[in-house]
Amino acid sequence: MGRLRYIRLTRRQRVRVWLAIILLALTALLAAILLHLRPMLENLATARCANTVSRIVVAAVNDAVENGWMEYDRLVKFDKDSDGRVTALSSNMAEFNRLQTAVADDVLARLSQVSASELAVPLGTLTGSPLLAGRGPKLTVKMETIGTATAKFRDKFTAAGINQILLDVDVRVSILLPGITTYTKVSNEISVAETVIVGGVPQTYTYFSTTEDKIEDYADEYIMNNG
Repeated sequence: MGRLRYIRLTRRQRVRVWLAIILLALTALLAAILLHLRPMLENLATARCANTVSRIVVAAVNDAVENGWMEYDRLVKFDKDSDGRVTALSSNMAEFNRLQTAVADDVLARLSQVSASELAVPLGTLTGSPLLAGRGPKLTVKMETIGTATAKFRDKFTAAGINQILLDVDVRVSILLPGITTYTKVSNEISVAETVIVGGVPQTYTYFSTTEDKIEDYADEYIMNNG
């Protein structure tokens, strides 16, 4: 039966072994921390991004309204009879298409200006404990966003003679964090123009939408209004 043989390591070899063990332990600890932090960082980044995008969309639409791009008379035409009563409404689809492209481009231009930002998270928040939330030094993580935007107009006409023009803006954003990529969609519905038709409600008007999935909704609304 052979004897067990022990390998004697030099001082330098022992230092190297201990350094390798410490490095592996630190790597495992870092991986565990990132695994714990990932969902929390994703949620915080998504919330921050959604708030930023919503502010950008509202600002872009408000500027368009203030600049007179969304004037009702430019978007919808009234047809009247010999007595001056409104008999029909028709939509300027060329203007709608131009505006939705302009709004989407403006949103993307504004988003590109704030595409890179820093996400500061208190270390106490990362523990998940309500008692430590918002406490302790902050961990700063660089965040970048890349987005696409679509703007679609639609109208809402009621039997009371109120005609609203609504703008649906959808922004899809890719959020890039160190070692993490997540996605979110931010949707905003904004009323950009409205008019009230005094007197009889016209029997004919153009229902419009640049969104295909709204056609059925408009058919239902037309039946309700003209029952």
